[in-house]
Amino acid sequence: MFTATGDVTARRDGRRPHGVRTGDTGQWWRDAVIYQIYVRSFLDSTGDGIGDLAGVRAGLPYVRKLGVDGIWLSPFYPSPQHDHGYDVADYQGIDPLYGDLAEFDRLVDDAHTLGLRVIIDIVPNHCSSEHRWFHDALAAEPGSAARSLFHFAEGKGERGELPPNNWRAMFGGPAWTRVPGRDGTPGQWYLHLFTPEQPDLNWRDPRVGDHFERILRFWLDRGVDGFRIDVACGLFRHPELPDSDDPGADERARDAVNPLAWNQPEVHGIWRRWRAVCESYTARDGVDRLLVGEVSVPTAADQAAYVRPDELHQAFFFHLLSAPWDAAIFRKVIDDALRDIAGTGSTVTWVLNNHDQVRTVTRYAGDSGAAGAARARAAALLMLALPGAAYVYQGEELGLPEVELPDEVLTDPIFRRTGDRRFVRDGCRVPLPWSGHASPFGFTGADGAAAPWLPQPGWFAHHTTDRALGDPGSFWHLYRKGLELRRRCRGASGPGGLHWFDTPPGVLAFARTDGLVCAVNFRGDPVPALVQAVPLLTSGPWTPGTLAANSAAWWAIDDLPEL
Repeated sequence: MFTATGDVTARRDGRRPHGVRTGDTGQWWRDAVIYQIYVRSFLDSTGDGIGDLAGVRAGLPYVRKLGVDGIWLSPFYPSPQHDHGYDVADYQGIDPLYGDLAEFDRLVDDAHTLGLRVIIDIVPNHCSSEHRWFHDALAAEPGSAARSLFHFAEGKGERGELPPNNWRAMFGGPAWTRVPGRDGTPGQWYLHLFTPEQPDLNWRDPRVGDHFERILRFWLDRGVDGFRIDVACGLFRHPELPDSDDPGADERARDAVNPLAWNQPEVHGIWRRWRAVCESYTARDGVDRLLVGEVSVPTAADQAAYVRPDELHQAFFFHLLSAPWDAAIFRKVIDDALRDIAGTGSTVTWVLNNHDQVRTVTRYAGDSGAAGAARARAAALLMLALPGAAYVYQGEELGLPEVELPDEVLTDPIFRRTGDRRFVRDGCRVPLPWSGHASPFGFTGADGAAAPWLPQPGWFAHHTTDRALGDPGSFWHLYRKGLELRRRCRGASGPGGLHWFDTPPGVLAFARTDGLVCAVNFRGDPVPALVQAVPLLTSGPWTPGTLAANSAAWWAIDDLPEL
């Protein structure tokens, strides 16, 4: 891991400099493993039932012990919390729920001292309806400069009573909301592709781009190592905002599907500008500042357009996350990614879990539910063996299943707007269990503490971090050992990074060019192992010569009789 050093580059503004750590290679991100922290559910230091930055800071030694290279923090900005921080009211501050800028600076310092990178979430597609800009827009006349920062338009119909087009919002309902005019009569409509509390910014107004460049520099000057970009395929809409042939596509899929609203060609110019900003900091110390995008597009080839050498460094490859537990589908997804994404000179950014998706233990469970944990363990070894970078979501290393919550405690705006539970995200966001046998499971240790903001089930007692660290066979130790072995044989990125072996149906096996061999049995019955040698690491029980059902194993290339 990296260690802190006194050799630093001075900041322009005189505040704490960005550390240059011993052992840094400039392109550290190419094979990094980043731990995603959903701040409000990680660790509560104040007793209000909501995680905070001081809690993150207190938990950094735990993250460091796991063996990852850095952390990604979910939004912590001032926000009315309609979408738990993805509705930002001030991009250069800290919500009092989470702390203040001084606490943030201490967190960055401590993380760097431990050799951990710090990546923060940034939300450029939309802001909060409580943002000063939007308040000014509501108070301004139609056609004003203040309204030009958003998508305001006249309605259709005799009196403008119909929305400007037929688009539906991803989180349910019309994508337009009407506002009163200055005289109190119904006036213009504004566009929001998520919720009315998240008005879309108009990136065709150059002031928006100028403002976000200042935001990037504000956080880079505070020492952050990069940005995770929310909805990176968004920002621009079709300039004419025409009706869609399938207006409800986003609402049905809960994803960026409408081709008129997403993946517009102009967005690539923004990422080139942001890359240039990051490169200006790299020029000072030779260490990259990362841009990693949430890019939801149909194919790996579409995603490759976002990670060209002068755009984003990385984009999350969600096709692996969305793949069912099937060897042939996994093989195709991996091949597509290595061909199209790694072919740009970037590396694939693999992910199995995040704060928006059902956890793998539940997702892979199958009809009986019994196979979920075994498959999730095998998938973890598969992901960590693949060339490129990987992201691990908090609790993934504990083997947490999805939590089934009753309707009355759900907070997700998707449920509040639609009443539909199918895409509700609260179940993967329940506060982490740290210790003990009952809620709050060490999530908050303050006297008189409030209950966690989402209720923790009693069975969390079997998944606490204390218990996991003490059990050599736990998910946590599997991840730790996998990360340790991965560091020993780093390399193998780009085209030609894998050699596939011939295997029976339902089994995948490959060798990386750095000598790591991985085999995964997707079947419900054991199969002959690739080699007889004892594996370096297995996700399940090991019987000599046999790869157990729903399991994975790693060997060194030297263990193979022949390649």
